[in-house]
Amino acid sequence: KVCGSGLKAVMLAAQAIKAGDEQCLVAGGFESMSNAPHYVYGMRGGIKAGNSELVDGMIRDGLWDSFSNTHMGNLAEYTAKKAGVSRKEQDEFAFQSHQKAVKAMESCFFKAETVPVEIPGKKGVTVIDKDESPRKDTTLEALAALKPSFEKDGTVTPGNAAGLNDGASALVVTSLAFAKAHGLTPMARITAYATGGGEPKDLFFAPIVAVQNLMKKAGTKISDYDLIEANEAFAVQALADGKALGWDWSRVNVHGGAVALGHPIGASGARVLTTLLYALKQYGKRTGLATLCLGGGNAVALSVEMI
Repeated sequence: KVCGSGLKAVMLAAQAIKAGDEQCLVAGGFESMSNAPHYVYGMRGGIKAGNSELVDGMIRDGLWDSFSNTHMGNLAEYTAKKAGVSRKEQDEFAFQSHQKAVKAMESCFFKAETVPVEIPGKKGVTVIDKDESPRKDTTLEALAALKPSFEKDGTVTPGNAAGLNDGASALVVTSLAFAKAHGLTPMARITAYATGGGEPKDLFFAPIVAVQNLMKKAGTKISDYDLIEANEAFAVQALADGKALGWDWSRVNVHGGAVALGHPIGASGARVLTTLLYALKQYGKRTGLATLCLGGGNAVALSVEMI
């Protein structure tokens, strides 16, 4: 499930518990994009003559659409044209994502959902206890000055796309009976989950289908959700999905999204849900919706209700 792996893991945990196969599971995901290897093909059999090419495993396995044989960034450009989203809109969205994330960090809103990581070194231990990606110094002028990454006259830039990051996230999923028996206090209950999709090239529109499927299943409408956490693979993807689903943007990614926080592919699904839960708790809200698109034209969505 690539970008949706972390949230799909939570869905699988919920299904296993509902089926009676398990009572308590830890579900989530991790990604270290900085450690992604480069591949050399043909070496096992031996290359008799000529040069060999190094293939970037991060792009090949994580950022490449095998169906259309193109980079995800090119599909983001396709999405911008199809949805009618301008460069200005994307840059403004990216700016707001950073502003919200920085404000949340300065207010220590992420502290409760973050586990510090200690890294030993020659000069002692370095403690990483906050995300490195959000930029306080980002301006609309700086974003507007960036060159397009994928097409000469394109609209997608390093500034309005999610960064390349390392990260991990996990949640404990239990049955209510297990929680009571072990003196656990659940934060929320999972109310519904769904998948949806379309053509591989339309992957950035897939959350529209997944969320619609979830709402049909749950008998809800988009205004029923107090807060929404939608992964920001690219600003254009979030804008296209929000426009189609009629999101109230004041409820969406209230602490910033992946454009600011980063998108470690395998971890993002669980991170999005974790951030949703803690934002609901922070603001005293009750219902929430999490969704992510993923390579191949699919998407995942899951809703929760605070207890």
